Amino acid sequence: MSDPAPLPRFLTRLAAAGVPDPGGDLRRLFDWAYAAGQAEGTAQDRDAPNAATLARLEAAVAARVARQPVSQIIGRRAFWRHDFLVTGDVLDPRPETEALVELALAEPFQRLLDLGTGSGAIAISLLAERPGATGTACDLSGAALDVARRNAAAIGVADRLALRQSDWFAEISGEFDLILSNPPYIAADEMPDLAPEVRDWEPHMALTPGGDGLAAYRQIASGAAAHLRQGGRVLVEIGPTQAAAVIAIFRAEGFDQVTSHPDLDRRDRVVAARLGGNARKPPQFPEY
Repeated sequence: MSDPAPLPRFLTRLAAAGVPDPGGDLRRLFDWAYAAGQAEGTAQDRDAPNAATLARLEAAVAARVARQPVSQIIGRRAFWRHDFLVTGDVLDPRPETEALVELALAEPFQRLLDLGTGSGAIAISLLAERPGATGTACDLSGAALDVARRNAAAIGVADRLALRQSDWFAEISGEFDLILSNPPYIAADEMPDLAPEVRDWEPHMALTPGGDGLAAYRQIASGAAAHLRQGGRVLVEIGPTQAAAVIAIFRAEGFDQVTSHPDLDRRDRVVAARLGGNARKPPQFPEY
């Protein structure tokens, strides 16, 4: 697009604040503000935005100068094949997490469980790709589940996705073909070095479990066998230096075929494990 006349001063402010991609962010903010200005009915064009557009853009740039993520400002983020509602109650869905979705779709599944669902981006993307599948998604945060519920309705999978407020497996029953999670995995001593967009604006409970960052994997690995059908898979997103540690955690619980898989930048991003004969699966009791 040609730059509308007021944009250079906004670009200067973003650059001075240390925003990593001021030009790209300004284009996204302008497009969002311009669409809102159009809806208000005042005549405008891209080289002469109306007052409503400029007011909205002014507020958006001020928020971005404070390092609020663009997705939170405009309220949405593209992930896989859809736009997802994003608020400060959920993680911003990231492109590297699409590696988890791609790996999940490499094999058939009928019933999935998404642990720590946040915006619902993982579970909803998978159910949209597999119309015959159903799923359960849980999160400890009720506010996050509200976001996931709205996304499921907007993308048309609400009738196939049960949402549960649960601390990992605590409120989960039944068995699944596929268990997935993008859990908190940032170690406590790494938090101060995160970009301010992440450290200051995203929910800390979704970023770090404290300590060495591996607590969630220990909980998932110890509880997954009770909720997996024989031969079922567990897929977890990991930090790029955690593959060996997470593989060891799942192998210690008796899982088979425990492997790491890269994202598009060739960094370790997903650990996959399968429930075989060696996993410690608790006995199943009939439901009354």
